[in-house]
Amino acid sequence: MDIEVISKESIKPSSPTPPHLKSFKLCVLDQLVVNPYVPIILYYPNSNGDSILQAQQKSLALKQSLSKTLTQFYPLAGTVKDDLSIDCNDVGAYYAIALVHLRLDEFLKQPDHSLINRFLPFQPSLEGSGAGARVTNVQVNVFECGGIAIGLCVSHKIVDAAATYTFLKGWTNMARGAKEVLYPNLNAPSLFPAKDLWLRESLMAMSSPWLKERVSCTTKRFVFDADAISTLKAEATRNGAQNPTRVEVVSALIWKCAMAASKTTCGFQKPSRFTLPVNLRRKLASTLSKDSICNVLWVTTADCPADSETTFDGLVKKVRKCISKIDIEFANKAQGDKGYAAMVESIKEMGEISSEGTMDNYLFASWCKMGFYDVDFGWGEPSWVSGIVGHGYPVVMNIINLIDTKCGEGIEAWVNLDEEEMKILQGNSELLAFASLDPSPLQ
Repeated sequence: MDIEVISKESIKPSSPTPPHLKSFKLCVLDQLVVNPYVPIILYYPNSNGDSILQAQQKSLALKQSLSKTLTQFYPLAGTVKDDLSIDCNDVGAYYAIALVHLRLDEFLKQPDHSLINRFLPFQPSLEGSGAGARVTNVQVNVFECGGIAIGLCVSHKIVDAAATYTFLKGWTNMARGAKEVLYPNLNAPSLFPAKDLWLRESLMAMSSPWLKERVSCTTKRFVFDADAISTLKAEATRNGAQNPTRVEVVSALIWKCAMAASKTTCGFQKPSRFTLPVNLRRKLASTLSKDSICNVLWVTTADCPADSETTFDGLVKKVRKCISKIDIEFANKAQGDKGYAAMVESIKEMGEISSEGTMDNYLFASWCKMGFYDVDFGWGEPSWVSGIVGHGYPVVMNIINLIDTKCGEGIEAWVNLDEEEMKILQGNSELLAFASLDPSPLQ
């Protein structure tokens, strides 16, 4: 697949940021993240029969609306100053247009994971988003058929997946000329103040086991439809789980099968850890709405010792229990200057077992119920949204990215594992009884 970048420019805010807003302090929760960017690609078919020229002309409206949106989301028009702040200097978003010498439907027949990241403004890596880096980066990909894929990389130092959706919602409202102008909630730094880098330093040891120096990482999609998820829920409920969610049952099954793949590869059962960042927005008072920017989340973990039995329903209960710890009470205790104590206590709980020896760590990132399939710039909703792809990386992060299917009831699990373990996982009969492996998004 040949992709030709035909233009690069900076999209600055339509109005300059006032002098008193030139520096945006990050919140302490922004120190939780490991990845430098939140990458997302939204694919739009040519439903109106537009020519390639007309498809390229859509970019003009995108640029104009992006410029206006960046005025409201002014920190996203700046550059990273350091780990504690954003320089709101109105440098603007990096914006590129690329021509894809292929039809969109041809690509979607059987998406090649090794090519997906080429639709992003740059190849994601574990480096980047350092001092001086732009916060917002966009690539608009125009296919031969007039279809469009919008690739977005926003610095993870200031946004999580929910905040990325908020930005996209504001941008699409502006692009469609909607009456509602979305103003982001920028109160997170006052609720979760960051005076230094204590949290980042505390979590470095805990996050390092997620990274493995291996030959390469590979990515596969396991798609669970609504019927399969209902069956998994029923099975977990029969064995004592109380009203398990979609994310809980899918995560537990993948965790179980990933542990089995690891055991086959190394010859023995290692202790294993499930980690999930939990969105705190719905657990906070109205002073921090769903439209908040920053990483308003906290990580929770569940551990499976090497000598324990790894039953599906048992893992569902473990997953549910660890998620339930991040409740309204924790969210309230974590706020303000005294929030330090609640966070330190939580880190101590997570860190005790990780210090005991070799452990498999699996990071689950759920984008479910985020609303990405509602992102409409004026030419309809996306036909597909692709997740985090680590394919081909020399450093492996065991990350599983969960996204809604287009109908909203199923889940696409984008699983990134060591190549040898993935070969075993993709042949796991228990997993394949509930999930389809890399089906076409056109189905």
